[in-house]
Amino acid sequence: MKQLTWSSLSAADRQAALARPPARRSPELVAGVGNIVEEVRAGGWDALVRLSTRIDGAAPSRVAVAPLAAAARTGLPPETVAAMELAAANVARFHAASLPADTRVETMPGLMVEKVWRPLDRVGLYVPGGATPLFSTLLMLALPARAAGVEEIVVVTPPSPGGLAPALALAADLCGITHVWTVGGAQAIAALAFGAGEIPACPKICGPGNAWVAEAKSLVSALPGGPAIDMPAGPSELMVIADSSADPATVAADLLSQAEHDASAQVLLVSDDAAMAETVAAEVERQVATLPRAELARASLAHGRVILAEDLAQAAAIANAYAPEHLCLAVADPAALLPLLRNAGAIFAGHAAAESFGDYLAGSSHVLPTDGAARAWSGITTVSFMKAISIQHVSAEAGRALAAPAAALARLEALEAHARAADARAAR
Repeated sequence: MKQLTWSSLSAADRQAALARPPARRSPELVAGVGNIVEEVRAGGWDALVRLSTRIDGAAPSRVAVAPLAAAARTGLPPETVAAMELAAANVARFHAASLPADTRVETMPGLMVEKVWRPLDRVGLYVPGGATPLFSTLLMLALPARAAGVEEIVVVTPPSPGGLAPALALAADLCGITHVWTVGGAQAIAALAFGAGEIPACPKICGPGNAWVAEAKSLVSALPGGPAIDMPAGPSELMVIADSSADPATVAADLLSQAEHDASAQVLLVSDDAAMAETVAAEVERQVATLPRAELARASLAHGRVILAEDLAQAAAIANAYAPEHLCLAVADPAALLPLLRNAGAIFAGHAAAESFGDYLAGSSHVLPTDGAARAWSGITTVSFMKAISIQHVSAEAGRALAAPAAALARLEALEAHARAADARAAR
């Protein structure tokens, strides 16, 4: 991990220090995703089968969850099943309690304006899979969608040996999902966007993925009539702010917990204590050698940074500039730092708050904005699966009172038909 002192960097050097790995959106990747998306858009199911067979080594399949979930309940250790049930209960509880409330306001006598929330009819959920199927992501997507009241949930995930990983089948069963489509990558996003065979087109696509998936989501959402997406959610990111009270081994473990995700993942340490930063860097090197995914983690660490800040206020400013997906506050007084932080997908406040808890069972969703999108985007909540509709109730008296000022404003914009529509209410 490259070590830098923030106060000695120029503006350009600071921008470079906080840059995401360039491979996340290389010209080759963008062109490749565009070709895949267009092929599925034009060729439908046949194109999807052809691409999936070439890329994933298997044609898409609609897998029934129930028998695999039943086998998982007996095949997995009881404590593992109990842990997943605890995670599902916590996520469901949090999102049921965080449903948005309808609003009803009388803005003037006789004029009642409402905002009501309605669930989406259908959503497409992308669950990363392959060598390490992320069953936890299914919980973090499907349970908020269920809490929101979505009627139809379409789940896609890359195929695993045997079709669908047992843990993912169990997670699907806990979410009330009866079938899962085993198809991944940009081609799965295209299928959710346009429909392919029995995979229906979805008005919104949610879920994280690798750089190919993230680019495909951005591309289809920009097309005319394309689906909405939850957020830019690509390779994982973690920033840790650590002061002298932090435990170096724990901070190193937190950094490596995200570095092991993907070669394009990025981890950063920001500290106001040079000795702490140096010790953490040494701990990272010691611990990475013992990881089963050491090669992936080392590739990620090549994009990592250790940044020395003058104080914690400057560390907070660095975090706001980077806008990390995950932000750990390994500091003695996280409550004092929280008011300074504006841009982050999720914050883990204090030495006991492991990012891993948020990944699995704290309750809030771990599907969060990446690549600096936390400056403007939020992570998955029930609102991600809902839309707000405004309703206006106008009494005859209020209509007469509103007619003249509305007509005046319409004529100020040279919209005479608008004005006449308002005038028509004046005599009612």
